[in-house]
Amino acid sequence: MFAELAGPWEAARQSTLRESRGGERKRAEGAGRKPKLVFFDRLLLTLVQLRHQLPHEALAELFAVDRSTVSAAIRQVRPLLAARGFAVPDRPGLRLRTLEDVFAYAKAEGVELRLDGAETQVRRPQAARPGRRAFVSGKRKQNTIKTTTFSDGQGRLLLSGVIRPGRMHDQTAVRTEGIAEQFRTHPPVKAKVDSGYQGLAKEFPDQVSAPPKKPKGEACDGDKHAWRETRRRQSSARICVEHTNAELRQWAPLRRFTGRRDDYADTHLAIGGLVSDRSALRVTRRRASTELVLAQDSAG
Repeated sequence: MFAELAGPWEAARQSTLRESRGGERKRAEGAGRKPKLVFFDRLLLTLVQLRHQLPHEALAELFAVDRSTVSAAIRQVRPLLAARGFAVPDRPGLRLRTLEDVFAYAKAEGVELRLDGAETQVRRPQAARPGRRAFVSGKRKQNTIKTTTFSDGQGRLLLSGVIRPGRMHDQTAVRTEGIAEQFRTHPPVKAKVDSGYQGLAKEFPDQVSAPPKKPKGEACDGDKHAWRETRRRQSSARICVEHTNAELRQWAPLRRFTGRRDDYADTHLAIGGLVSDRSALRVTRRRASTELVLAQDSAG
């Protein structure tokens, strides 16, 4: 990771210095004030903050620098981590960054997608601020930011984004990102979803599988049993994306984000990319073939 990000960080740093100088440097390279933290320390500091959400004052004590140095280092490195994208299982070097990438990958590899919404508690906006109510989640009764997670059938993270205010419905969030157009563009792609995406399942019945609706009270026992069994099987096939969300929740900022809400998107994408690096290393489970094989003729 150090080798991957060192070049972009140095390029961004030189661009900032060139802009502040108003042109090319006039002194020899190496002259001038030296940075208090080298890039390796800046990367390590940012990873610790993403994992544990320690206060910047505590990190400043650990690295023996000023708090402003810690804040500047995180502001520089976090966007680089967010821009990395999400690792692809069995495809080293290939990374997914958009919804279009995920659907193109699923179509090419025959992957059945799983998707599910998640919410992270954030700070309450200031009083009288426009759009304040947009972050109040009707489900959690808190100020949240909503995201959508995409995984494969083994729970390996393919994308976690579609960042929207917490008041927005799960289905509305992915529709505003253009998921309906992706299903139309890629007819072979299939997905399993929960009951919050019933509208997508109704619009694309051959591609989106959602839990069946509960029978009415006067329905016979056979219909109720069939409903429970169908729902159980669908939930069993979709539970892997819940496990993927649980992996993301192991990182403190995605349990309760205490920073500025404007920084949440970069934080979420940076953590998602790091989680995908680990999940992509899981060995792909292959189904055993059940094709009949003719026995060899012993007489021959």
